[in-house]
Amino acid sequence: MKVWILYGDDIDSTADLAFEMRRFLSEGEKMGLEVKAFKPNQFDLLVTEEKRDQIIIDGKWTDLPDFIFPYFNHSDHSYFSLAIVRQFERMGVNVFNNADTLERVRDKLHAHQILAEEELPTPDTMLAKFPVNVELVEETLGFPLIVKTLHGALGSGVFLIENAKSFEDLMTLVHETQPNILMIFQKFIASSKGRDLRILVVEGKVIAAMQRTAKAGDFKANFSQGGSVAKFEIDKKAADIAVKTAEALNIQVAGIDLLFTDDGYTICEANTFPGFKGLEKATNVNVPEAIYNAMLDHMRKKNPPTLVKKLLGA
Repeated sequence: MKVWILYGDDIDSTADLAFEMRRFLSEGEKMGLEVKAFKPNQFDLLVTEEKRDQIIIDGKWTDLPDFIFPYFNHSDHSYFSLAIVRQFERMGVNVFNNADTLERVRDKLHAHQILAEEELPTPDTMLAKFPVNVELVEETLGFPLIVKTLHGALGSGVFLIENAKSFEDLMTLVHETQPNILMIFQKFIASSKGRDLRILVVEGKVIAAMQRTAKAGDFKANFSQGGSVAKFEIDKKAADIAVKTAEALNIQVAGIDLLFTDDGYTICEANTFPGFKGLEKATNVNVPEAIYNAMLDHMRKKNPPTLVKKLLGA
């Protein structure tokens, strides 16, 4: 099986996502798969009805892979990057996750709109509108509250605002310096301050779960932000919410983050390029292997057994 991973950054860097890319490449080799990484800027997109089995990479026509896995970070979701994913989809290549899913999940407000429609538990969320009506925010969400940039990831662009005065000062600064910024305000879940759950769901199955705990003095529990991790023995309620969240948002490979509430859990957010360095550390689950096995299962369902044997090199 030929798998191409779309990744826009330097694979040799010290970033967590780069480490995880190296894990994908090494585990693919161990499993006998042909795994390659490409940056979006290596592609040229030519839409033609004549060539439907090749795409242009570094100026050369290249045979299509069996699977595409966009492993974008939050800065890679450009129109061009998504157009590449759509090109593969239209040419019949299997994709985990597709372009519509990437767009849907990147927009945090849109994702929460869908989850609320599906009657899944989510914190009350409001889209920022300048000038901000502070009284309305306090009446509907209360303080403290969470302020997020609409397209942030890995814990960046998330702030805990303690009171109305601090919130008003921040909004004044933002409005004067970045008036076009897109932000959301979210009800603060006090019972989950400094801790949350990360659940990895692949093709509708829970693969692993961990609890993340923020470092002293911080409220963000992300491993990439210095939080600690520990294996979490997931219960049915958390597993059901995670699986239903991935299903509602049509995510094949999903990192679902849940917050603890007094009576269970609520959905913090979903991720389509879930970092797993901390998850592997906490659970000893081989995440790339699990994703590749899901791809192989997908191929088995879609193709005759003889073709699957060929894909595996048997």
